[in-house]
Amino acid sequence: MECGCGRSPTGKCIGWHALSEEEYQNELAKLGPDKEEEEENSEDPA
Repeated sequence: MECGCGRSPTGKCIGWHALSEEEYQNELAKLGPDKEEEEENSEDPA
C-alpha cells in the first residue's frame, strides 16, 4: 500500500503516520543522514 502521509522513506506505508513528531524524527535518524536528506528534499516543491 502506498503511503499518503509522506513520512515513509520507502514510499510504502509502514505505519509512521501514527508516530508523534518526536518519534518520527527518532525513526528517521535511525536510517542515517542520507535518508534524512532525501526526506527533506522530497518536501521541497521547488
